[in-house]
Amino acid sequence: MKIASASSALPKNQYDQRVLLNALKAYWGSRLDNPDFIERLHQRVGVDTRYLALPLEQYYGITTWGKANNHWIDAALDLGEQALTLALERAGIPKEKLGAIFFVSVTGICSPSIDARLVNRMKLPVNIKRVPIFGLGCVAGAAGVARAADYVKAYPDQVAAVLSVELCSLTLQHDDLSVANLISSGLFGDGCGAALIAGDQVTCSGPRIVSTRSVFYPETEHVMGWDISEKGFRIVLSREVPIVVEQNLAGDVDAFLDSEGLKRKDIGSWILHTGGPRVLEATETALGLAEGSLEASWTCLRRTGNLSSASVLLVLEEVMQNRRPAEGTYSVMAAMGPGFCSELLLLRW
Repeated sequence: MKIASASSALPKNQYDQRVLLNALKAYWGSRLDNPDFIERLHQRVGVDTRYLALPLEQYYGITTWGKANNHWIDAALDLGEQALTLALERAGIPKEKLGAIFFVSVTGICSPSIDARLVNRMKLPVNIKRVPIFGLGCVAGAAGVARAADYVKAYPDQVAAVLSVELCSLTLQHDDLSVANLISSGLFGDGCGAALIAGDQVTCSGPRIVSTRSVFYPETEHVMGWDISEKGFRIVLSREVPIVVEQNLAGDVDAFLDSEGLKRKDIGSWILHTGGPRVLEATETALGLAEGSLEASWTCLRRTGNLSSASVLLVLEEVMQNRRPAEGTYSVMAAMGPGFCSELLLLRW
């Protein structure tokens, strides 16, 4: 099993972080008890620019969850088509070769799902197996790749597509002045990531997926997720996220690597979800990583913010396109998300 390609697609509406901060301060105005507080939050998230599904001025007219979700459908189709087309071009694989498509998102929902609509729009094979996945949040990009690897292990002559579209700006609660919503207003952005996973009988280049592992942490449902109300998705983001990372990630990684006869020192490249500065710092501390080990993740965070499930796919793309390790190098690809849980993949170039 190999990752034949990775790609991304970003909305055309790109904004400097300062522009978005000023717009939010103007919108919330006197309702902010301490305007300096949101400014400090935005300065600490490590983001320089973000991409939005819509031009900034259009957000003021989104007054219902239904309107937001309709925008999500339109943008998800456009970005999904762009990312999947690019992934196929980079791998040199015709769309007729696709046997399955795993679509992941946690920022919108529809039925028929986005993958079904892309079958029509892109004229994908009518026998393609569709697996839409909702609810995994930030972990879903890595989980999608792992589940696609399971699929092509059973069907080694096929290729599975993983597609993640997250339009976090459309979930922002305009009347929610909680710390969690204020943080998310500065950290999360919009974008799409894709990857093609090829079975062993398909000729392609790319890192081999050696092994995968899922880990669930019991009784941690309160750490991250959504509360669903009449107004849509309301962010649940606990301060415990970095603590859960520090307490669990190193042991899970070590146990995973030990099952393959490896140690952390054998890993030459780390492909990790861009959870935010505190999460990346907690990861560096927990794993005892040398300075610069997560530079691909830090770079993607600065460029786009946290794209939820799509983030790890953008980091994968950055590594495959610009930071490709030497042949024989081992990599760990990982993400964590609601549950709370983690998804780990061992790659070899």
